[in-house]
Amino acid sequence: MSLRINDTVPNFTADSTEGTLTFHDWIGDSYAILFSHPKDFTPVCTTEFGEAAAMAGEFAKRNCKIAGVSIDPVEEHLQWKADVEKVSGNPLNFPIFADEKLEIAKLFDMLPADAYLPDGRTAADTATVRTTFIIGPDKKLELALIYPMSVGRNFAEILRALDAIIATKGQPLATPANWEAGDDMIVGLGLDTDAAREKFGEVEVVLPYLRKVKAPAN
Repeated sequence: MSLRINDTVPNFTADSTEGTLTFHDWIGDSYAILFSHPKDFTPVCTTEFGEAAAMAGEFAKRNCKIAGVSIDPVEEHLQWKADVEKVSGNPLNFPIFADEKLEIAKLFDMLPADAYLPDGRTAADTATVRTTFIIGPDKKLELALIYPMSVGRNFAEILRALDAIIATKGQPLATPANWEAGDDMIVGLGLDTDAAREKFGEVEVVLPYLRKVKAPAN
């Protein structure tokens, strides 16, 4: 069964570069980003881990933890981690889960139930393990992005999406295309214009169903 927005994400306990962790306990009361990889020592994934390491502080400012998962053992993760740090020039201070038996990949519907690791396998054998999940403190799925192996992830976009999720959480608001933190926001259709003015102040009515307001102060 596919994992959908607002589903509670699967819990699991697995070895990682920071010891054995239980996923829901590790998330705690934070947001979390879990991004998956088909194999260690691959070029695109190395650049992605480097960028995640470089931006880890920005995610932390938003009460968001980061974890990677790759279809290799912890010993190889630790060796690969040194390569990532060498290439990026940044310390990699977040866990990388080991998924040698494909248990995490299957729990999160990245691979079919009958998937296995053949002898001499390459990253192509687990190519679909290229998903980014944003998960809320309530352990529910907020966003999922799936990438092919040839396309490196844009972590600035992942951060932007997290900002939008946080800005609209529990508010009758949405964000327009290309929204950045601080830009005007869209009033949800469940709130009429008079109520929007009372709640947010000035409302720009572009169309009866497209109404903009200044982003509320944090």
